[in-house]
Order: sequence, then C-alpha cells, then structure tokens
Amino acid sequence: MRFVTFSEQGANRRPGVLAGQTVQPLGSNVATLEEFIALVPAARRAALDAREPALPLASVTLLAPLAPRKNIFCVGRNYLAHAQEGARARGETDLNLPSVPSFFTKAPTAIAGPDQTLRLSGEISAQYDWEAELAVVIGTRCKDVAPGDALGVIFGYTCLNDVTARDLQRAHQQWFKGKSLDATCPIGPWIVDAAELHDVQNLSIALRVSGRTRQDSNTKAMIFSIPRIIAELSRGMTLEPGDIIATGTPEGVGFAMDPPVFLADGDVMEVEIEGIGVLRNPVAIGLPVAARRG
Repeated sequence: MRFVTFSEQGANRRPGVLAGQTVQPLGSNVATLEEFIALVPAARRAALDAREPALPLASVTLLAPLAPRKNIFCVGRNYLAHAQEGARARGETDLNLPSVPSFFTKAPTAIAGPDQTLRLSGEISAQYDWEAELAVVIGTRCKDVAPGDALGVIFGYTCLNDVTARDLQRAHQQWFKGKSLDATCPIGPWIVDAAELHDVQNLSIALRVSGRTRQDSNTKAMIFSIPRIIAELSRGMTLEPGDIIATGTPEGVGFAMDPPVFLADGDVMEVEIEGIGVLRNPVAIGLPVAARRG
C-alpha cells in the first residue's frame, strides 16, 4: 500500500492511498497523513475502510507525504564507499569510522515534495550537491528499542534527497546549516507500507542528474543496518509516529568527483529506490549578484 498527501485544485493537503492511476482519499475524520500514522492499528484499519471514492491521479497534485514538526534525523557516512570517497576528496588517509551511527538533523522547513522545483539561491551557495537516501518513517511511539524489535516500529519507507550546500557545510564546520536550507529535503513521492518491503537491506538505490547516473548502489552496503540505527537513535530518546530517519547515502556525490561537480540551474534530479519508486525534482538556481551584473 502506498500512502500519499495530495491537493486537489489548490485545496488543503489531504491524505490518501494510491491505487493504480487513482488516489483514494482517507475519510474526513483523518485530516493528515501524520494523524493517520499516529492512530492505533484498529483505528488505521477503520480509516482505510472509510476511504472516499477514488480521484484520477492526473487530477491531483502529489505533495511531500509528511510535513514533520520535528527535524529530520539523518545518518552520516553510512556507506563505506561514500566515506572513502569523501576522505579522498578531503585529502585524508584515515577514515576513522565511528563505532556508532553519526547523527545530524535537517530542519523541517527544508522539506519539499515530488516534482517540486527546488528554488535554490546562487548567492547563498555555489556548491549544491545531491544525496539519494532511503528514509524510514516511524509508526509507533517508542524508546530504547532493541535491534530485534526495530523493524516493528516502522510505518513505512520513502525516497529522500539530502541536498547539501557543501561550501556552507565546510564554512560552518558542522552539517546542520549546509543541509537545512529551504527546499533541500525533497521526499516522496509516497510512503510504502513497511509490510510491502520484505528485505529492506537489499534494495537498489540510485540517483540521476539530468539523465546521467551519479549514484548506483544497494542498501545492503550500509555500515549500520536500519535496526541498528533505530536502536541507537532511540536509546534514551523517544521517537514518535511520523518521525523521519534518513539512513545515509552511497558513493557518487558531486563534491567527491575529480573535478567536483555540483548542481546547475535546470538540472533534474531523480532518486530511484527499488520497491518504492522515483522522486523527481527539477532545480532552479538563481545566479549570484556578480554573475547577474556581468
């Protein structure tokens, strides 16, 4: 089952279920997908039973599935080849990989939806980069989750692109600012029910920029598995329904290429994850003031 958030002719965002080329809105007693995820299983089933008549997919606009009120949790350097390419690009000879996941966050105002044009400022950054990631959506309020129980607290999975301003990331000497600019966290196009992905640690994951493949890997290459990530993150910290966890990106990012390659105005990014689908976003980058005057 694929869960979406959509609008119809510019109306308020509504939750629904994708069924072929149609969207079945959830009943009026559930206003948002966040509310649906927070329901107990019996109430979720009742909400699904109360679905409204289907709408043609072509008649609605798919939005970001979630509008989280909390920061998006992210895992850094969770694919060995990505950690290695980053070390080479920085001239480092020792990886110094951590024994536990390295967590950072992206602000909720960074969220963008599928097919939304990412309007980025060339005055703020000249080095916008891409990062395809599998995102986990928590479905149960939980804390101190054991690795063996971790998959049971997941509602579903979606595609996420951790767009990063590399020059800001370096200048601020930490990751939050360079990864939290507006429209730098597109997610979607929908959330796939966790029950549909039987081996989430063996999914192909790829990213294309204007048709050219830049990243091509598999989630089995993660250093820390999804159960381990959830177990470590939830130690002493409560996770809530609708929380989003981005599980890291594989090799193939722009800053690590020789020479480095960054997003350009007019590029189109496509994140594709097996069993989920394709998250597509055009990019519009305004020129810096100096360039506009030239």
